[in-house]
Amino acid sequence: MTDEIVYLGCYTKESGGTGEGIIAATRDPGSGRLTPGDVVARTPSPSFLTWHPTLPVLYAANELAEGEVTGWAVDGAGPLRPHGRAETGGAEPCHVAVTTDGWHLLAANYASGSISLHPLDPMTGVVGERTDLVVHEGHGPDRDRQAGPHLHMISIDPTGGPLVAVDLGTDGLYPYRIDGERLVPAGDPMRLAPATGPRHIARHPDGRRAYLTGELDAMVTSFELDGTEWRQRNRLEASTRSGEKFPSEIACRSDGRYLYVATRGVDTVSVFALDGAAPRLVTEIDCGGRWPRHLALAGDHLYIANQLGDSVSVFAVDPRTGVPTMVDSPVPVPSPTCVLPPRETVISGSAKKVAD
Repeated sequence: MTDEIVYLGCYTKESGGTGEGIIAATRDPGSGRLTPGDVVARTPSPSFLTWHPTLPVLYAANELAEGEVTGWAVDGAGPLRPHGRAETGGAEPCHVAVTTDGWHLLAANYASGSISLHPLDPMTGVVGERTDLVVHEGHGPDRDRQAGPHLHMISIDPTGGPLVAVDLGTDGLYPYRIDGERLVPAGDPMRLAPATGPRHIARHPDGRRAYLTGELDAMVTSFELDGTEWRQRNRLEASTRSGEKFPSEIACRSDGRYLYVATRGVDTVSVFALDGAAPRLVTEIDCGGRWPRHLALAGDHLYIANQLGDSVSVFAVDPRTGVPTMVDSPVPVPSPTCVLPPRETVISGSAKKVAD
């Protein structure tokens, strides 16, 4: 098997981190092992990374007081080439997403509670200047964390339906569609239980289910999707460990059989089977580091960015049971916040790598 490149976003000094930008790591697809390489893009606090759906371009949310998004062209394993930069018009963007047609980039401005919309050049994927900014209003019952809106994620519907903005501060999911170069509501907000603190969504590859982490209530909420309607079905604990718990990332295997949830504080990953009406806990394991901010699946391997542990943990996942087993010791990485595996697309429930 040919080695692959995994990109790692790291907090820099602007966010109290010790990283220097985006690192390229070599991945052995057989064993899953990572070998960290050089900093390939020196950019401030690239806290979240995502791919263009068809072009060899990746994008970063630069989590700054005056937020930015940046594009980076990928050409082999060497340094990334700057591919556009734009201000988001908000503070501390913590997530970016690209529409399925590759025409627009959206950023979730956490601190200012807003969403910015940016056109992407259809031929090159270069980031354009912001064309719209939608600012949420409202608050939740948690006075410390929900005094105002806090956008944490933009979930893209792979079938082209409305995107969903996840607002931790107002306990709401907001559907939008893009009309020209504007972002317009596509329905009423979906209200969650007070003090849920919604953070991230994982969509099931069957297109009929979705799962949400609550950062404040430490729960996983399941949804049944019927067209543009999301119906809440059940809620269960993200972690069964005792102590302070702050769930972060959530991801489904490409075959749809298992769900993975990282929880900071207790520093674990929970594995849920998705073979019934509600997710079923299979196991909960130590993440191998401290403060697992992000996790990502690549083939039969699981990668966990331990933000405060300055490491990335690598696990081999048994495709039959879904259970992860650590591969060697965690890999030293300064203040990692995001793991971006080689771009994949889900076709008929199976993962297929897209050739660059």
